Amino acid sequence: MSMNPMQEALEEEGYRTANIDYPSRDHVIAELATIAVDAGLASCREDEDVEKIHFVTHSLGGILLRQFLSTESIDDLGRVVMLGPPNQGSAAADDMEGIPGFDWINGPAGKELGKGEGSVPLALGPVDFELGVIAGNRTIDPITSAVLENPDDGRVSVEDTKVEGMDDFVVVEHSHAFMMRMQKPIKLTIEFLRSGSFSAASE
Repeated sequence: MSMNPMQEALEEEGYRTANIDYPSRDHVIAELATIAVDAGLASCREDEDVEKIHFVTHSLGGILLRQFLSTESIDDLGRVVMLGPPNQGSAAADDMEGIPGFDWINGPAGKELGKGEGSVPLALGPVDFELGVIAGNRTIDPITSAVLENPDDGRVSVEDTKVEGMDDFVVVEHSHAFMMRMQKPIKLTIEFLRSGSFSAASE
């Protein structure tokens, strides 16, 4: 549901979409990557006319795609936009792991999103596909933000959204939980899918 506004905007621009839900609290990242990405690819390929499959991800979704591509190839992969991805891990996952309720809220994948030993994002290396990253610099969670490097979006610092090999990067004044629903990130996403750059929509 959180991606519905993005989906509707993309469809208005002529894109055919597959809005994929996945059980984020039930599996480790490697298992989630197979579940989510396979489902998305299968849905897109139901249309025989599809030539390129683009990905628009939020948060963990970007890590799932990177994990999938570390062991599998997508021959018809197009461009990718990641919103608020913890590409360098998140200090919040390390600092808050021992808090009661963390496991219930974040599941086993949450433990793998830190910056220490066992960090999946840090083990994945550079990207080799067309990627634009959108980071947020506003927070509605001062408790979590207290353990993050500023600026941050309440879940991941701006700096930790970056990854070697990305083609473009932009910061928006939105929080992690809501950026995918906001007009500016949606406009930026559409521009990157069109052109491979945020430039025309970043003014």
